[in-house]
Amino acid sequence: MEGVTVEGMETTYGVAADGVVLVHAVFTAFVVAGGLLLWRVPRVVWVHLPALTWGVAIEWSGAVCPLTYLEQWIRAQGSLEVYPGDFVARYIMPVLYPTGLTREVQLLLGTGLLVFNVIVYAAWWRSGGRSRRKF
Repeated sequence: MEGVTVEGMETTYGVAADGVVLVHAVFTAFVVAGGLLLWRVPRVVWVHLPALTWGVAIEWSGAVCPLTYLEQWIRAQGSLEVYPGDFVARYIMPVLYPTGLTREVQLLLGTGLLVFNVIVYAAWWRSGGRSRRKF
C-alpha cells in the first residue's frame, strides 16, 4: 500500500488484535458470570447456555478457541509478536495462577465454571425468577 508506513500497518494490526483480545475477554467474562444476569434479563439464558456449553467444552477438550487463532493470525499479518498457547494461558492464567496452564488445571477450570453456573441457575430457579418474566 502506497503512503502507509510499516509502523502504521503495525499499529492497525495491533489495534485489531487488541480488539479481538477485548472481545475474547468480554465473551469469557460472559461465559463465567453471564448467568448472574438472569435476575435482570431472564432471556439471557438463550445466549448464556450455549456460551457456557462452548466454554466448558473448550476447557474440557483442551482445544483452542477460534478467537485465539484469529488474534494470532492478525498479529502474524502485521509482523507482530505471535505468542504460543491459547487465550486462557496468555491472559487469564497469569492473573489467576503464577504457573502455566496444565491439562489438570484446564479440567479444573472447566469443572469450576460448570459448578458455579449450576449454582447460579439453581438459585435463580429457586427464587422464582423463571416465573416473573417470560422467556
